[in-house]
Amino acid sequence: MKTPSILSAAFAAVALLAGTALHAQKLTAAQLPAPVTTAFAQAFPKAMDIEWKQKGEQYKVEFETGLFRDDHEAWYDASGKLLRHEEEVSASDLPEAVKAAIAKEFPGYRTDDVKRIEADGATTWIVELQNGPEEWKVAYDAAGVQLRKQAD
Repeated sequence: MKTPSILSAAFAAVALLAGTALHAQKLTAAQLPAPVTTAFAQAFPKAMDIEWKQKGEQYKVEFETGLFRDDHEAWYDASGKLLRHEEEVSASDLPEAVKAAIAKEFPGYRTDDVKRIEADGATTWIVELQNGPEEWKVAYDAAGVQLRKQAD
């Protein structure tokens, strides 16, 4: 009855290889389309610790900026168009409307992490909130309207 274990091992190997193929492929700057590197250099001239990956037809770059080395993630298409930009920011950077919405629904909660996401001409704020063992990840638009909430 060794056949099931051989089949299981074969399926595991195939799944591992298939899963690896689905993950992003790391790239050097020389492997990127010129419009992508040009657009990135113009948008983020002070970027450090730059790491490029390709996922399908899009190019993702993870990098840091500033004295405190804030984390960023940006997505480009092959023409160099910025599709999405995520940036770690301070809770003090939140719009007043978002701060008010948090204070109303989550009194007593501490803001752990904040990300500002710009995509399709809109800004979304992702906020991680904690009060003791209870944690929430909440998305808001710039007007303080809650877009999504999930236990974290």
